[in-house]
Amino acid sequence: MNERKLGRDGPKVFPLGLGCMSIGIADVYTSSVQDDEQAVALIHRALDLGVTLLDTADIYGVSERQVGKALKGRRDKVTLATKFGFQTAVSANARREAPDRMINGSAEYVRRACNASLERLGVEYIDLYYLHRVDPNTPIEETVGAMADLVKQGKVRHIGLSEPSPSTVRRALKLHRVAAVQTEYSLFSREPEEELLPLLGEVGVALVAYSPLGRGFLAGRFSKPEDLAADDWRRGNPRFQGENFAKNLQLVDHLRDLAGRKGCTPAQLALAWLLVRHDNVIPIPGTSSVKRLEENVAAINVRLSKEELEQIEQIAPSGVAAGARYNEAMERLLNG
Repeated sequence: MNERKLGRDGPKVFPLGLGCMSIGIADVYTSSVQDDEQAVALIHRALDLGVTLLDTADIYGVSERQVGKALKGRRDKVTLATKFGFQTAVSANARREAPDRMINGSAEYVRRACNASLERLGVEYIDLYYLHRVDPNTPIEETVGAMADLVKQGKVRHIGLSEPSPSTVRRALKLHRVAAVQTEYSLFSREPEEELLPLLGEVGVALVAYSPLGRGFLAGRFSKPEDLAADDWRRGNPRFQGENFAKNLQLVDHLRDLAGRKGCTPAQLALAWLLVRHDNVIPIPGTSSVKRLEENVAAINVRLSKEELEQIEQIAPSGVAAGARYNEAMERLLNG
């Protein structure tokens, strides 16, 4: 499968990237890589398989440091993306009840966050620097203006936005080119198809799709909530609770049957569907397993016929997933 571009002026990358939230961050997923040696080995395997886009964030625990360690001697082969905006020095109560207080898009914070990421990553520049969530208390013009200054200084090559509204994207583009917009996009979350994807296609911006496997659900990883560790973040996610879990599991069972007839895994079916939808979409599935990594990358070889695409549409039409993407507090940070 051909490489894809990060915006009109951005670099070409492998069709699938590697989301690195499962590397370095604790108390989020049932299995995450905390050991440096394992993290480096996983990233090196991704690079050996042809993956060129690595996506991390300053809030992902020690992920930036581990990614930086894996890049030693291989920096020129990688398009390195990281994100800023969430402040960790906020009380636990504020994080639960008012996560918007965690977001800082001020010009001063943009500069400080970038310098800190460069130091943790051990690199001289970041290829793609995202605003993790739009700060409701700072004009996007101030944030993007500061990010544009980082480009002028050579610290950042390209800028991106995560979970912005279409109107915010348009405002940002008046100040500086945007290479990519990151948002959740999968068979479970098809909201980008309504307004965002048409806009991005119009203005030449890539969509980097995080959670393309519905946080593991679409890959058929779970049969009951108890399959998740007690401290797994997903236990508090609406789609993993009560009746929602049961309804979503039924949907996944139908996709598993179709994948079985196709001769691929459910994860490969879900990723292949994303790849064929739009040529400016770059999924970044995350994993802590080399086996799962290899499975995901092999999805680029899965070809879906018109009939199979129609069957997928019947099984998983837009809006089919039961439950919201996030809890109510975190939902307020979307479409900023």
